[in-house]
Amino acid sequence: MITLLAIDDDPRSLALTAATVEQEGLEVLTCEDPEQALCIVRQRLPRIVICDLVMPKLSGLEVLRLVSAIDPSIEVILLTAHYSAETAVEAIRNGAYDYLTKPVDPDRLRARVDELVAEGRRRQRAGRLDDELVETHQFHGMIGRSPGMIDVFARIRRIAPHYQTVLITGATGTGKELVARALHNLSPAAQGHFVVCNCAALPEALIESELFGYARGAFTGATLDKPGLFEHANNGTLLLDEIGEMPPAAQAKVLRVIQHHELQRVGSPIPKKINVRVIAATHRDLRRMVAEQRFREDLLYRLTMVELQLPPLSARREDLPLLIRHFVSLFSRQYQKKLSGLTTRAETVLLNHPWPGNVRELENAIGSAAMMAERPLIDVGDLPGQFQGQTAAAAESHQPEEVLISLDEAQRRHALRVIRELAGDKAAAARVLGVSRATLYRIVGRKPGQ
Repeated sequence: MITLLAIDDDPRSLALTAATVEQEGLEVLTCEDPEQALCIVRQRLPRIVICDLVMPKLSGLEVLRLVSAIDPSIEVILLTAHYSAETAVEAIRNGAYDYLTKPVDPDRLRARVDELVAEGRRRQRAGRLDDELVETHQFHGMIGRSPGMIDVFARIRRIAPHYQTVLITGATGTGKELVARALHNLSPAAQGHFVVCNCAALPEALIESELFGYARGAFTGATLDKPGLFEHANNGTLLLDEIGEMPPAAQAKVLRVIQHHELQRVGSPIPKKINVRVIAATHRDLRRMVAEQRFREDLLYRLTMVELQLPPLSARREDLPLLIRHFVSLFSRQYQKKLSGLTTRAETVLLNHPWPGNVRELENAIGSAAMMAERPLIDVGDLPGQFQGQTAAAAESHQPEEVLISLDEAQRRHALRVIRELAGDKAAAARVLGVSRATLYRIVGRKPGQ
């Protein structure tokens, strides 16, 4: 159901409006008090609001501004018994869908509501299609339909059944661990463990014992034999994340494990056979590190038997709408909120952001906004603080055309629209606009800039 709220302090006029727009599939709510009506707007978030212009407590223009602040996607039609071109222009500038004169032509009002109902249903269908698109373009937890990501998905499918070592490169936040998990899940080792070692998080003094384990008595406090991550990943996959941070001594031992499929625990002379697929990931340029003698060349050659390079989010901007939709749905379930998407202005801000932190930054932004959101649509005010500075500039560059034109030009366009609605009858248009025919000719005869 699409919801419409009619607001008018005149009960008879209110009843007439409700009866005029009533149709199947449209829930019509009415309210005589504009302040109470705003409470209804907050609670029910109607798709359409029809509001009288002159009312006690709050004027129609004030209601328009407050409704737009609650949810800018709500369309507002203003009704008035006293037409004013200046007020019409102000209403349109503030986001009114239309401005109609009482007594309202029932056919015209129904036509406007029919347009908005049809648009609402299109949006509902688009939402369902977006969800289907996200599902269609999802690959083992990754979302993408850009050429770069389609190529990555295709390479993962080809590589997964055969790899022993893979190097995944890409900027921080591009999803290297997701790629590694996809490779593991599609490989013959899928039934084994998938083990992650964050090389950057381990102190140099501990990294060898963590990777290879240690024997009892190897050092003070080693009271028991302890298997390392390689052994834990036996018959499975070990991800060496941020391998560029691994110290040279550990690099040499990792190379031996990869070459000979055996390891020695720290403090033990006995080698142990293992069968582990090794995936390394890094945001660093390992070839440059080899040239600077900070990374072993022979290890790099072993790792780059297969190399996957992930594109940054800035190079796959066509994936942004799908990713936004995916994360809104994800956090809607996680926070148990009925979130349906973003307002146009919030989406504009996100689509124009450079995303230096890539998909991880986008996920964090949507997660924070979803937590703060009090309405089904996430707005710019819900976004994290670093996006607030971009809001004014983005909004200014994406305002409707009426905001960027002069008052005279706005009057001219409104008059032309009235004339079109009346099938070119300028005498009738002049009566509706409340001006003489001479004034109407003068208004519509203007050209932009005159």
